[in-house]
Amino acid sequence: MSIRFTAIAAALCATALSAAHAQTAEPFKIAFIDPLSGPFANVGELMRNHVLYAVDDVNAKGGLYNGAKFQMLQFDSKLSAQESQSALQAAIDQGARVVVTGGSGSSVVTALVQAASRYNQRNPGKEVLILNHSSIDPELTGKSCSFWHFMFDANTAMRMQAISNYIKTQPEIKKVFLLNQDYAHGKQWAHYGRDMVGKARPDIQFVGETLHPMGRIKDFAPYVSKMKEVGADTVITGNWGQDLTLLLKSAGDAGYPLRYFNHSAGGFPGTVTAVSQAKIGQVTWVAEWHPGMADRPLAEARAKEYKAKMNQDFLAPRMDLVPRMLAAAIAKAQSTEPVKIAKALEDMPMDTVFGPVKMRAKDHQLLLPQVVNTIAPVDGKAVKTGWEGTNYGFRTDAAYAMQQVDLPTECQMKRP
Repeated sequence: MSIRFTAIAAALCATALSAAHAQTAEPFKIAFIDPLSGPFANVGELMRNHVLYAVDDVNAKGGLYNGAKFQMLQFDSKLSAQESQSALQAAIDQGARVVVTGGSGSSVVTALVQAASRYNQRNPGKEVLILNHSSIDPELTGKSCSFWHFMFDANTAMRMQAISNYIKTQPEIKKVFLLNQDYAHGKQWAHYGRDMVGKARPDIQFVGETLHPMGRIKDFAPYVSKMKEVGADTVITGNWGQDLTLLLKSAGDAGYPLRYFNHSAGGFPGTVTAVSQAKIGQVTWVAEWHPGMADRPLAEARAKEYKAKMNQDFLAPRMDLVPRMLAAAIAKAQSTEPVKIAKALEDMPMDTVFGPVKMRAKDHQLLLPQVVNTIAPVDGKAVKTGWEGTNYGFRTDAAYAMQQVDLPTECQMKRP
């Protein structure tokens, strides 16, 4: 009896200590740095909400292995490398050990990775990680790869590989124009489009190529006229946000039925609405999943939960994945030290709501499935649900497993 009482008392004591530890564990701070003002504020807010939803969900389900909870700090990048680096320092000063970013463009993310690397070199034991959800410059996991950076999206080359595979099956595409924003990613989308689509379809004619200022064009009519002059039937464009919706509007106003191939069009708010208003043209894009995808019930369930809580559409499960995979890496490492978290993330596989993924150790590039899909009218068969209050949704054109877009890397990783 005495022995039993002692055992029960010990168990109660252990439970009490565990609860006390959970209550006193310091929060693990994550800094979100993306555009929250200016022409792309709606994009930044969508990204923030996806990450915040996952943070809250992880916390609601018990938080981290040691009882600690995530705490998300928010900073406006203002689409500026300088502003983002100032935000990074402010985040570090407030105790953040992980930065989630990616919606400000590849040049901004590159600047953040470089700044974090310099800081980490000067401050061993106080390192910070950069978790990138959307900036897909292959250089970030290629020649400029860093131990402190992880890309949670398919890079530009991987996405273009999926699109090239699909265009190979579309003989009606004959004359292609390359229209892109004048910054690193826009130039790369054009480069990979010309190179990879050209190899997939040597018969295709590239009839023009133009770069334009990012976020500053209010009327794309002159660009549409230029494409019409050369007889383009298709445009490969990396435009996003208002630069894409205004392009669609101008082509619609001109009655020009172009086909568009884009990296993540449907993942940005307003694109479906712009397509429905233009009424002509086809916007085809590629991502890990698209809303209404028939054979992804877990993603659909997550989308419904998200919509109920956040009152907006769930568009990018890879963003939702970032805090979840971070929590899994912390549990695997049994540590909240960034170096140990980074090593735990390397080669980590994970079953997600949109399929299996794996964080490639040699360059910190996430390997994930890619789905080519087109924004199209609801027909009750291929497209069953409208989005953004329209009768337009998403039609699956082709799906590729992560192994089918697993491309080589030039990364020479230097580890601490």
